[in-house]
Amino acid sequence: MGTNKRVETIVQQEYDRLAKIYDQRWHSYITNTLTFLKQWAQIGSHEIVLDVACGTGEFERLLLQDHPNQQIVGIDVSTEMLTIAQAKLQPYSTVIFKPGNVTALPLKDECFDTVVCASAFHYFDCPLDALAEMRRVLKPGGKVVILDWCKDFLLCRLCDVVLRIVDPAHKQCYTQKELQDFLSRSQLRIEASTKLRFGAWGLMAATATKD
Repeated sequence: MGTNKRVETIVQQEYDRLAKIYDQRWHSYITNTLTFLKQWAQIGSHEIVLDVACGTGEFERLLLQDHPNQQIVGIDVSTEMLTIAQAKLQPYSTVIFKPGNVTALPLKDECFDTVVCASAFHYFDCPLDALAEMRRVLKPGGKVVILDWCKDFLLCRLCDVVLRIVDPAHKQCYTQKELQDFLSRSQLRIEASTKLRFGAWGLMAATATKD
């Protein structure tokens, strides 16, 4: 499997277009989901963090509220989203934002303690390739934390059907079991997994470690 450049381009163009209004339009969803992710991930102040599909840098902002010296790298395909993230977090010298695709991360092997990915897994054309890259950049004993829409919920199943028709950037949603299978097949040991709701949205979270 390889990166589908057409899909990557479509996602990039969609989020470049939405970048200036993204934080305002999705404020409630972003705040609720990323606050949960911060609590779920339990990231220590000493950990070096990679945020895959970091968007406008809101997760970075939340982490830095508690640990202003946290070392974080944010990766995204949308240069417009990254421009906003860089402006938002310009005072923090320990945060770096880079353009890049999840299946070809522009990063060295085994350099992160934690890799997080929020609300983006349903865009990935090749989930196993994405997880292989996340595992590659993790230190031994490091963890991958995924938060995404969950197809076990009826609304997500309906949205999945509709978005496959109307949104060329959308790949597909997965069930909790399918996400767990992806993690296991990627040689990541599942430590915790849950399903949850934020209003009408049904999501799932999983933490898995690299042995």
